[in-house]
Amino acid sequence: MGREPLAAQSPAAQSPAVRLREGRGRIRLNVAFFALCVATAAISVLTLIFLLSSILREGVPYLTPTLMTSGPQPVPEEAGIWPALTGTIWVCTLCGLLTLPIGIATAILLEEFRPRNRWGAMFHGLIQLNITNLAGVPSVVYGILGLTAFVGMFGLFQVPGASGAPAFEQGVQYYDQFFSEGERAVLVPVADRDAPMSEVREGMTAYDVDLEPIEVHVIEPGGDYPEDPEVLAYTLFSDAEAGRIDKRAWYYFRLPFGRGVLTGALTLMLVILPIVIISSQEALRAVPSSLRDGARGLGATPWQVVWNVSLPAAIPGIMTGAILAMSRAIGEAAPILIIAGIVYISRGPQHLMDDFTVMPMQIFNWTGRPQEGFHGIAAAAIIVLLLILLSFNAVAVLIRQKLQKPLS
Repeated sequence: MGREPLAAQSPAAQSPAVRLREGRGRIRLNVAFFALCVATAAISVLTLIFLLSSILREGVPYLTPTLMTSGPQPVPEEAGIWPALTGTIWVCTLCGLLTLPIGIATAILLEEFRPRNRWGAMFHGLIQLNITNLAGVPSVVYGILGLTAFVGMFGLFQVPGASGAPAFEQGVQYYDQFFSEGERAVLVPVADRDAPMSEVREGMTAYDVDLEPIEVHVIEPGGDYPEDPEVLAYTLFSDAEAGRIDKRAWYYFRLPFGRGVLTGALTLMLVILPIVIISSQEALRAVPSSLRDGARGLGATPWQVVWNVSLPAAIPGIMTGAILAMSRAIGEAAPILIIAGIVYISRGPQHLMDDFTVMPMQIFNWTGRPQEGFHGIAAAAIIVLLLILLSFNAVAVLIRQKLQKPLS
């Protein structure tokens, strides 16, 4: 038997009934696919509305001034999120300031300054492959990397015989603290952490807790106390022993970094940096090549093309990627748990090397407690965290809209 002629297989050769049946089948398939998409979107939106409504219903009654101004407490009515709130703002702000310039600059280098020789192209492909792979690495792996690279700095800055002691410090003053008979503290400045303990003597250089100069009065054990209350307030026994403390300025810096705010920001930077790079590359690829060709035709240098044409046109897309990246950074708990490992902190960070905690860790701690009150303040903390996320996103959206208007 011979093959059926091609003319018989063409749509024109089919009967009207067959064509009508096939057309109706395609219409039904299109309607079914559209209904499936609508149903999926509706289920997703309804689920989100249900979750948000349940969180609002449970958390709004706990949105009190106490929640916003106090720290963790064993009683739910007295507990607050102030240390975790300030820690989140410190870490995420610093993370954004570090990540965006590095990520955008890397994307510009990879997209706008591609190498033209063979070896350069191979190296470029290797870097691009690694960045794509890093975007899918679990965040807990970055936490372990941050613990090794930033907390301990691969053991490069170690003080012999002093576990945890920094090899370099700037912005810190050490004191020997004595407690006087007037129940006040006397601070004697020392040169460094390893200086010998101060000996009590008359006329020694000393300060009170507010670092105001004071005069120290020394008596022998069993001697008579001064009658003047002002003198008694700063009177010490000759055999008094001190404890070494430190006072750190806001610009305190140390090597290695330790488990502070800077380490947390750098670790989160590793988590979201591949996302920022990839989204920035996609935004740069979306810029029409005719814009670049026109700028080059007018005699612009490659950097002038990037700075005046490609980058301004790609900023809206870059900001969209930044919104997604910061949304992930604000909600991360695993890397911070490995880096900081602290939930109970009674105050917010005072400098870049200070101990900290973040709201996802605090929320996780409260949700694991059996008391219902902690579940309520955990829901209230989720509402505050969402507001912080919306605030960061609003700033990015404003930047995107402001830079998008001249280009339109």
